[in-house]
Amino acid sequence: MQPSPVLVRIGPIAIHWYGVLIVTGAMLAAYLASKLSSRNGHDPEIAWNLLLVCLVSGVIGARIYHIISGSNWEYYRAHPAEIFGLQMSGFGIYGAVMGGTIGLWLFAKFNKLRFLEWADYTVPGLILAQAIGRWGNFFNQELYGPPTNLPWGIYIPPENRLPGLESFDYFHPTFLYESVLNFGGFLILFYLARNWRRGRLYGDLFFLYGLIYPVIRFFIEFLRPDAWKIGDIPAAQWISLGAVALFTTLLFIRHKLRRPNMIYVPGTPWQPPEKKEDQVSEASQNEDAERPAQGQDSSAPASAEPGSQDKTKD
Repeated sequence: MQPSPVLVRIGPIAIHWYGVLIVTGAMLAAYLASKLSSRNGHDPEIAWNLLLVCLVSGVIGARIYHIISGSNWEYYRAHPAEIFGLQMSGFGIYGAVMGGTIGLWLFAKFNKLRFLEWADYTVPGLILAQAIGRWGNFFNQELYGPPTNLPWGIYIPPENRLPGLESFDYFHPTFLYESVLNFGGFLILFYLARNWRRGRLYGDLFFLYGLIYPVIRFFIEFLRPDAWKIGDIPAAQWISLGAVALFTTLLFIRHKLRRPNMIYVPGTPWQPPEKKEDQVSEASQNEDAERPAQGQDSSAPASAEPGSQDKTKD
């Protein structure tokens, strides 16, 4: 019995496994972000508000990446009505990450939050959501690798086989390999999020994610016969190499500079400089209001009304 991409149908509306798994992963990511941020004094509701922004921007980014990749653009140019819809299939994870990152940056800027601090809260849940979402490829019977005789090879029905692979029955479950590796990445990042204090800078977890997932994806692409290629190299491998170079450089430079405002302070939410100055100014004003005027004896009685003088001196 082969898996169906549709979980349930309600009249003309089909709810796909892919969409359910994406939303489930996103909800779990928001839950983890709320827990990690609340440990540092933030309102956990911020993470749930952030979820809405990142989910929308991530889906838009994922669809754009998928639409422009390979031969997809020719199809969607001829069928523009299918660019966005309820089918929830056809996503590019790199596009989702880029779109979600833009959404997070805009949310942080609008709400005067520190982008790198909140990126650190989100990446453990993000890579866990990726591990969960990859199972949508199982139900869609896609993202499989080359033919194999290994015991864990997955059967792909003829109608879902790629051109040139019609005579084979069993294939590498590439989606499973990536899901397992992503879950391992989640364990690493979640452990560091809870336990790494000494020597940590804001953004370190985000930059480590920018190393961990691209390395995973780079090697997974060797098992993707359907990969979108630029030249003879899959586009995702080009992106992975660029991401590893970028985030390695950022980690090195930031730890070399190590300015005070970069240092992670556990248990304390980051505040923008102007907010800190306002708090200091407000505290100073309160102190001035409570402090007696210079030279005035606070224990002395109030002065008498004008004209009421001591008559014993007359």
